[in-house]
Amino acid sequence: MSVPFNRPYATGKETGYINDAIALGNVSGNGPYSARCEQWLERRTGCAKALLANSCTAALEMAAMLIETLPGDEIIMPSYAFVSTANAFAMHGAVPVFVDIRPDTLNIDETQIEAAITPKTKAIVMLHYAGIACEIDTILAIARKHKLYVIEDNAHGILAEYKDKPLGSFGHLATLSFHETKNITCGQGGALLINDEKLIEPAYVIRDKGTNRHVFEQGKTPFYTWVGKGSNYALSEIHAAFLWAQLEAADSIARMRMQSWMRYKEAFDRLESTAVKRPTVSESVRHNGHISCLILPNQELRDGLIAHLSRQRIGANFHYVPLHLSPAYRKINPRTDIALPVTEQANGGLVRLPLWIGIESYQEEVIQRVLEWIRLKSL
Repeated sequence: MSVPFNRPYATGKETGYINDAIALGNVSGNGPYSARCEQWLERRTGCAKALLANSCTAALEMAAMLIETLPGDEIIMPSYAFVSTANAFAMHGAVPVFVDIRPDTLNIDETQIEAAITPKTKAIVMLHYAGIACEIDTILAIARKHKLYVIEDNAHGILAEYKDKPLGSFGHLATLSFHETKNITCGQGGALLINDEKLIEPAYVIRDKGTNRHVFEQGKTPFYTWVGKGSNYALSEIHAAFLWAQLEAADSIARMRMQSWMRYKEAFDRLESTAVKRPTVSESVRHNGHISCLILPNQELRDGLIAHLSRQRIGANFHYVPLHLSPAYRKINPRTDIALPVTEQANGGLVRLPLWIGIESYQEEVIQRVLEWIRLKSL
């Protein structure tokens, strides 16, 4: 592609920090660069503790273990999500209970959550799609009423806010992604943000392969041993060094992303069409320019636009295939009468446009090709 869908951004300091990590002699993880990254996340989100993980998937799996997910538990979440959001809980025998999304934000529809709660419900997962916050106050009120955990899947939303408070600071737990497609990246990586202080020490055990290594490193025990369930979820120090270069420049990265996002917004604000829609950003929300997308009336038009851009060597993608339509979910819940019309319409119509730092050199070409196709189809 002349204009790829994604191109990871590097600040220029990553290699130097990686070489420094090697020189320091600790490359496996939990070293000085990991500590810097975790402290930065704690300052910027206000969470009680941040733990780096080797992916957002790993962070979600840690969250599922921390709330002691058991077979038969029900976890309410949107179907319009990445597979890891459901799989983290399903691997413990829990049943994802899918709720439809709002047509304006593509976030979980908070008005449908309470009807999905049963005596088996343990948690609500709210995914902040495109870094645009869910209706958090309403969801937290429902969770308090029914004594449920709240987990924020904030894979898209680093540096985004809801009512002037950072995303990731609202749930008992929250997760971040540093995959190469995200605003802040280290190739593969993630973080678990802990807002319930009772979960901090158990989180260390889970991240450190089920051992009390954290207590040992504090000098509180002469050796460490197996004390509970866990896995190897830590991020390597090499990745943490790369990540530190990104976090140092996070505000600058955010400004550049938002400039490109705003250019798309200005271009498509001029569309005199009700057939082409975009997610709504309310005044109570500050997002981070993670995704720029158009929502077309149906899959045929969606696929047509992607193919049109591909012929011009411009990369564009659709997004999630709804989880309630997946083969894996049908094995968990063989019911076939689940209807989530807004989710299914979003799946059929959504086109993600290329958005990365440096796209500004190619952005006018992308915009003109999109508008050309829309005029051709008289939308």
